[in-house]
Amino acid sequence: MIENQPGRAETIRQAAEEIRKMNLFNNTFMSTAMRDRDACEYVLRKILRREDLELSSASTQWVLPNLTSKDSYLDVFAENERENVIYNLEDQRKDTKEHAKRTRYYGAMIDKSNLDKGTEYNVLPDVYVIYISETDIWRLGKTMYEVDYRLKETGTPYEDGTHRIYVNGAVDDGSDLAKMMHYFKTADPDDMSQGALSKRVRYLKSNWRGGLELDEVAERIYSLGEASGRAEGREEGRAEGRAEEKRDTAKRLRRDGTDVHKIASFVDASIEDVCEWLAPAPVTA
Repeated sequence: MIENQPGRAETIRQAAEEIRKMNLFNNTFMSTAMRDRDACEYVLRKILRREDLELSSASTQWVLPNLTSKDSYLDVFAENERENVIYNLEDQRKDTKEHAKRTRYYGAMIDKSNLDKGTEYNVLPDVYVIYISETDIWRLGKTMYEVDYRLKETGTPYEDGTHRIYVNGAVDDGSDLAKMMHYFKTADPDDMSQGALSKRVRYLKSNWRGGLELDEVAERIYSLGEASGRAEGREEGRAEGRAEEKRDTAKRLRRDGTDVHKIASFVDASIEDVCEWLAPAPVTA
């Protein structure tokens, strides 16, 4: 709820109005829209061409804790518990590089979070990492690219439960998926062509209750910005603490005879940093 502070309230209202102008390629607006399980289910059904797909839950900005580095955040995290499947939707607006390694990282973090719970390998869920971009990042003229794992020598399908799919809003191949991607670009509240997704967008942009939800998101963004000065100082202190912890861990591992390269991998640091930490202290007169 917006606090009774005129300056703060006006700033938050302005932020909420800006959010209402956003489309579904904006991370903030998509995350807000995909909180709704029906909307998320609709998007996944179109991408996977499965009208029978059902979700047991859908969450946004899902946190995957990491003990040795910063926490990871997934844009959309959805589950189908009955089929033991996890879906991760990532919204990528900028035409950055290393897309394949990004999706590899997301999938690895999801697997790690399940193994941390004591899960045996044979019951790991299937994981779909679906990368939605505004541009055709592969520049091959397709609306969707689905990674196909096969044994090179025989062409036999290689099934390990991981699936990577790339969808973009730049290529119109006339498919239903391309129509949905066009809707991602407009997010027009008067366009009801996209079922539960359109219903959700209209609710957020045109209904006063949806406006309150956007106000809540705007307030959270504002509050984070308001606290950024204090947070920067705290983050510097935490970063120093993490660096010290990494140095201590590296030294313990080295005393146990662990190879420098393995140490660097374990503590998520460069070889140069690890060598510097392990170097003997200079002798003073």
